[in-house]
Amino acid sequence: MYEYIFVETTLGGFFTEADHHEKIAEYAKQGWRLVQVLPTHYNGHGKPENYEIIFERPLKG
Repeated sequence: MYEYIFVETTLGGFFTEADHHEKIAEYAKQGWRLVQVLPTHYNGHGKPENYEIIFERPLKG
């Protein structure tokens, strides 16, 4: 069995930096494995702005 965690992130924009690399590295150090990245919000031009990163790891015990 696995446990899952869902982490909101952005790929950056005109005024913001992308932070997805740091978040993936941070969770990987804790034993989480990247499963999928899903766009969760689109701007008026149809471009994804926000993403949800899904991680999993085996249940302990």
